[in-house]
Amino acid sequence: MFTTGQLIFAVLFLITFVIIMVYMYRKDKKLHKKHYKGSIWILVGFIVFVLLLLAAKTYLKG
Repeated sequence: MFTTGQLIFAVLFLITFVIIMVYMYRKDKKLHKKHYKGSIWILVGFIVFVLLLLAAKTYLKG
């Protein structure tokens, strides 16, 4: 399905991508704490909303 070269490229790309993402996150960690304080509640609200939609779908289907 994939050639050996394509698989090697994919693995190297993935490793490099993850390393760069970790580096950039650590570099911006102080800024994230300052500007995005309290944003966890938006995530919690979104998850609750999706769960309510799934519950409504299940309830109305049966």
